[in-house]
Amino acid sequence: MNLLIMGLPGAGKGTQAAKIVEEFGVAHISTGDMFRAAISNGTELGKEAKSYMDKGQLVPDIVTVGIIRDRISMSDCREGFLLDGFPRTLPQAEALDNLMEEMSSNLDAVLNISVPLDRLIDRLTGRRMCRNCGTIYHLLYNAPEVENVCDACGGELYQRDDDKEETVKSRLEVYEAQTAPLIEYYEQKGILHTINGDLPINEVTTQLGEALGQNWS
Repeated sequence: MNLLIMGLPGAGKGTQAAKIVEEFGVAHISTGDMFRAAISNGTELGKEAKSYMDKGQLVPDIVTVGIIRDRISMSDCREGFLLDGFPRTLPQAEALDNLMEEMSSNLDAVLNISVPLDRLIDRLTGRRMCRNCGTIYHLLYNAPEVENVCDACGGELYQRDDDKEETVKSRLEVYEAQTAPLIEYYEQKGILHTINGDLPINEVTTQLGEALGQNWS
């Protein structure tokens, strides 16, 4: 089964993607993970991707499409895959259609996890990280016992640049402007399933299962 999971940053795609991969045994193809690995390794692609990501902008298609083309061609995708983070634009969606046609395959379903923007901003700007041990907290969902102090090691907590409100808003605005047309694109193809992501995790998972003909309740 070939699937695509969509949703604005902070919508909970990662959590739900893990469940889908576990249940169907398909390859999880996350452009985010691939970009982060490239950045960590200091590759030229990583440096180029980082320059855009630091500004809250999407990585250009010319960089992303090549990575996805090679990834989908790997042997672990023969039984299916879950795309996470691609496509994000209509040209990318069209490039994906071309890839599927070359492989005599197609997308079986597109899962769009929808969460109101104000809720996403709260989710993303509330994260804090320990400078010493790297433990992650959230001011709303997993706050430290003492403000700005790590429970685990006593280190200072800080807000990453990616989690600051101005960067978060920019990311959401860019993402929404470039990806909103995809919802209409896949709706017209008859394979779009919109999921209410502003619910407890288990309820979101149940909705996803129902969309894919599974009982995950």
